[in-house]
Amino acid sequence: MPSASLSGLLGLVLTALTLLNTSVVFAQSPAANDNEASSAKHYKVLILGGGVAGVMAAHSLHTNGIEDYAIVEARHELGGRMQNYTFGIPGKQYTVELGPNWIQGTVVKGGTPNPILTLAQKANLTAVNNDLYDDVLTYDWTGYNNYTDVFNNAVDAFDNAIVVAGARVANQQVDMSLFSGYSMINEQAQTPQEAASEYWQVDFNNNLTYVPEEGGFSEDNLLCVDQRGYKVIIQHEAEQFVQPQQVLLNSTVKTIAYNDTGVAVTTTDGATLTADYVICTFSVGVLQHQDVIFKPALPAWKEEAINSVRMATYTKIFLQFPEHFWFDTEVAVYADPERGRYPVWQSLDHPKFFPGSGILFVTVTGDFALRCNLLTDDQVKEEIVGVLRSMYPNVTIPEPLAFHYPRWSLDPLFRGSYSNWPPSFVNGHAEDLRASVGERLWFAGEATSLKYYGFLHGAYYEGVDAGNAIAQCINNGTCETRPTVESVTNPQPYLLQLPR
Repeated sequence: MPSASLSGLLGLVLTALTLLNTSVVFAQSPAANDNEASSAKHYKVLILGGGVAGVMAAHSLHTNGIEDYAIVEARHELGGRMQNYTFGIPGKQYTVELGPNWIQGTVVKGGTPNPILTLAQKANLTAVNNDLYDDVLTYDWTGYNNYTDVFNNAVDAFDNAIVVAGARVANQQVDMSLFSGYSMINEQAQTPQEAASEYWQVDFNNNLTYVPEEGGFSEDNLLCVDQRGYKVIIQHEAEQFVQPQQVLLNSTVKTIAYNDTGVAVTTTDGATLTADYVICTFSVGVLQHQDVIFKPALPAWKEEAINSVRMATYTKIFLQFPEHFWFDTEVAVYADPERGRYPVWQSLDHPKFFPGSGILFVTVTGDFALRCNLLTDDQVKEEIVGVLRSMYPNVTIPEPLAFHYPRWSLDPLFRGSYSNWPPSFVNGHAEDLRASVGERLWFAGEATSLKYYGFLHGAYYEGVDAGNAIAQCINNGTCETRPTVESVTNPQPYLLQLPR
C-alpha cells in the first residue's frame, strides 16, 4: 500500500537485531496449544484474532488492570497478516514480507509519530527509507520508454480527481468512483503509459496517513528488511504484558453465540470458550464469506455494512535470479496494453535493501491479483518472465532460481489483503461496520478505522479503542457502546418516477 504522494524522504534507518533465531515467546509449534484445557475456562474477555488489533486490545485491557482475557488465534503465532517467508536458494536466502512491508507515514518534526513506527523502534526493527516516487524508471512492452512526465502528471491528476470525486453539491457530499472524478477533469487515461501511471496512484490504498495537517504522520515510507520479519514488532509488544496462558494458538473460531449476558465461542476442533465480552478482529473478507457463524445471525444493518465494503487483494510475486540484469532504481513501472498486468516492479537487490540477493518482486492488485491467485506458479512465472523479456528485449532473461507468492484471496483466515471502500460505501456504513452489537459483541480491525482503513496503524488505534471501551464496561459497570446507523441512506437518494 504505497504512498499516494512522496517527496523529501527522511532517509531514516532503524538499527536492528537481525538474528535469524531470535526467540519469540508467542510463536509456538502447533503442539504447544491445549484446547482441552482452555475449553473449560470462562474469561472476562475473548479477543478473536492475534494481529495488531487483537494484541493492542489486550494491551488496553492490561493497562486498565484487566488480566482475565485470552487471545484466540488460528495460526501458530501472533501477527495476523504480518507474515514473512524465507525466500531463495540454499545459501542465498532472505526473509521477505508476504503481507505488510512498510511503515507508512512516520513523523514530522513536532508531530505525532505513527504508532507502528514507535513499535518498530521498541523492537529495534531494521527498516530503511523506500523512495517510491522519485527513484523510478518507466518501461512498456517495447522496452525502456521514458514517460516520467506522464508519471509525474498522474500524481497531480490523482489529487485533483479525489477532490472532484467527493465534490459538494448543494452542501451534500456526493460519493462517486475515482474514475468518474478523472472523467470530470478530463484526465482519463488514453494510452497504456497513462494507464500504468494512473494505476500507480489509484490501485493502492490511500487515506489521511500521509497528510500531517489532517491528522496523519508524514509522506515517508520505511521498508522492513529485518530478517526476523515485520511481525516481530507486534510479538515483541505482546511479550511485554501477555502471559503464555493468555494466548490460545492454532484455534480457529467456528461459531460465536451471543446474547445480553455473554458469549460462547466454539472452535473447529470442538473447544468451547465462554466470556462476558468478545472482540472480533477478523477481516471483512472472513465475515463476508461467513467463515464464522454468528448465533443469532448479525442484524441486517451490520450485514449491510460488512457486505458494502470490499476486500482488496494485493499480491507481491518474488523472483530470484542468478544475476542482476534489471533497473538500478528502487522502482520500475511497466505499461502493458492490458491495464494492471504486472505493472509495479521493485528491486530488493539494491544497496539499501538486500544487495547481491538477485531478488526482484512485482505487485499486482484487484482483479488481476485474483486471477493470479487462481493460476499455477508455473503459469504466473511464465507470464512474468515474458514481461521481463519485453522490458529487456536485448537481454537473455534466465529462468528464476526461486519463485514464490501468497494467495491471500484464497486463504480462509483472511480472504484478501485489506479493506477498501468502494463508491456508495457511505459514512453510515462505516459507522455500522465499527458498531458493537449490543454490549457483548465488539468489532475492531483496520476495516473499522474511518480514518486509516487498510493500514496497520488503523488496526492499532481500533484495537486500543475497543479494549478501552470494554475495560470501561467492566470497571465502571456501564457500557458506552459504539452507535449504529440502522437506516443507511445515501446523501443524495435516488428519486424515481415510475411509468404510468
